[in-house]
Amino acid sequence: MLCKGKKMNMSTKLSTTDKKTEIIAVANQKGGVGKTTTTINLATALVAAQKKVLLIDLDPQGNASTGLGLGREERDNSIYEILMGEISLEQAIVESIVPNLFLVPSTVDLAGAELELVAEEQRTYRLRKALQNPIIDQFDYILIDCPPSLSLLTLNALAAARSVIVPLQCEFFALEGLSLLLRTIETVKANFNPALEMSGVVLTMFDGRNNLSGQVANDVRGHLGQKVFNTVIPRNIRVSEAPSHGKPVLLYDYKCSGSQAYIRLARELLQREIAKAA
Repeated sequence: MLCKGKKMNMSTKLSTTDKKTEIIAVANQKGGVGKTTTTINLATALVAAQKKVLLIDLDPQGNASTGLGLGREERDNSIYEILMGEISLEQAIVESIVPNLFLVPSTVDLAGAELELVAEEQRTYRLRKALQNPIIDQFDYILIDCPPSLSLLTLNALAAARSVIVPLQCEFFALEGLSLLLRTIETVKANFNPALEMSGVVLTMFDGRNNLSGQVANDVRGHLGQKVFNTVIPRNIRVSEAPSHGKPVLLYDYKCSGSQAYIRLARELLQREIAKAA
């Protein structure tokens, strides 16, 4: 296991450097839908599939950083300094507790970034500019954990990403919030990032004993069809417990239903990428 918080060894290279790094924003303006949990555990499952992954914590709450075992006192450099142009991307990358999963942490300073950037030119492209760095070629995937709002930070993520994954809780108001996010994605695509695509919607917190969960799942699939991942993330106490131990659920309890669901989700994502490239 790697030493958490240790700076990335810049000499580490992928064996296939000609592969294009896939940059994915994990976004939903609604809180409590499993966005950060999905980002952490999907990243870990991709690592288990022999991929090298960088997770960028773009949420001022910094929960993704905590969930990967990095304490707040260990975050010397963060995404805030990158967005403000004070440091380069590689200066903030640290090793997480998961081998081959690296992290750009977040701190509370990020909460003030929007006010500080509002009068700046190219403010929507700060993250994209930071990712125009040769170091990203070392990674197969970059996952961006967005804040639970349609803010300038989220716009930075969507302007930098090549695709979006939307975690969607199986609850009554799910479709209402989803339609707003889909409109935002289309706006970003039209004005800031023509290459942006919807990778898919992930149904989270699914309770098979609850008729509402099944109804919401059917409604979402009826509206979005193949854009909805086949894999459904169930409600699972082990998934809820893992962050308090500073671990992804795949490290906390590999055999639980939540862990197995995220492994299936990573496999499905990889299969979609293969089909898209064919």
